Amino acid sequence: MRAGWQRLHDAHALVLDAETREIRMANPFSAVPTPFRVEAGGRRWFGNCAWDAFGICAALGVDGRIETVCADCDEPIEVRVRDGRPDDETLVFHCLVPAAQWWDDIVFT
Repeated sequence: MRAGWQRLHDAHALVLDAETREIRMANPFSAVPTPFRVEAGGRRWFGNCAWDAFGICAALGVDGRIETVCADCDEPIEVRVRDGRPDDETLVFHCLVPAAQWWDDIVFT
């Protein structure tokens, strides 16, 4: 099983924890708590980032609610996703790292 996980990790299909070699991410889902909490499909999940939080609703094909905090001012943010669209389309998602470099350190990204 571990050899299979390593092959999936090498193919960027999932992310193994650097120390434990347990599954840390199976995009868009996080196996560890993050600031991006998602309620969708009758369950609670963690997204790896804001982008992945929306991806959880998309992957499950259901409406949902995303809760996080603003990285700038620490104010709470709640977004509902209905029919694949956020209820607040004015929010901005900012990536600190260019997409071409995400896999250089995907946990930081």
